[in-house]
Amino acid sequence: MIKKERATKETKISISLDDEKSFRESSISTGVGFFDHMLTLFSFHSELYLNVEADGDLEVDAHHTVEDVGIILGQMLRELYVQKESYQRYGTTYIPMDESLARVVLDLSGRPHLNFQADFSKETVGTFDTELVMEFFNAVSMNSRMTLHIDLLKGGNTHHEIEAVFKAFARSLKAALAPSDAGIPSSKGVIE
Repeated sequence: MIKKERATKETKISISLDDEKSFRESSISTGVGFFDHMLTLFSFHSELYLNVEADGDLEVDAHHTVEDVGIILGQMLRELYVQKESYQRYGTTYIPMDESLARVVLDLSGRPHLNFQADFSKETVGTFDTELVMEFFNAVSMNSRMTLHIDLLKGGNTHHEIEAVFKAFARSLKAALAPSDAGIPSSKGVIE
């Protein structure tokens, strides 16, 4: 289990991540209902169980909370994969969510990069600003040092569009973290 905390003038966040499944259900409370829903889906489909407690300046908006959760989660993912003696490294998943279709391709490479190609149908889902989806994944990719390509291939309902992206990310990450018999997954013999 990995636990991290972050406290700034804008947020106070604590996250525990369990990849050993000692707890089978996530507990997520960020104060941003739609974001909690997406993190719950991510946790279930990646099989990385999370306890998230976040207190942010939601009277301003959800930006700092969403970004800071992404920063911490990215740091935890980095710690998780560099501790492994072997893992698949790459993950690719297509997820349909009714009329919407998302593709996520990632590489746990030690080289951070985000290519985000998703034009959401609406600017908000409830009170959640859809532009925060890219902010979250940018924070995750930079802090985990993963190469991450996210493409929304077909859209429709904005909730479905974002849900497809989060589920595709979760499944791609699960595939990339799966054990391998090949040792360090690099011809260099190291991933930094």
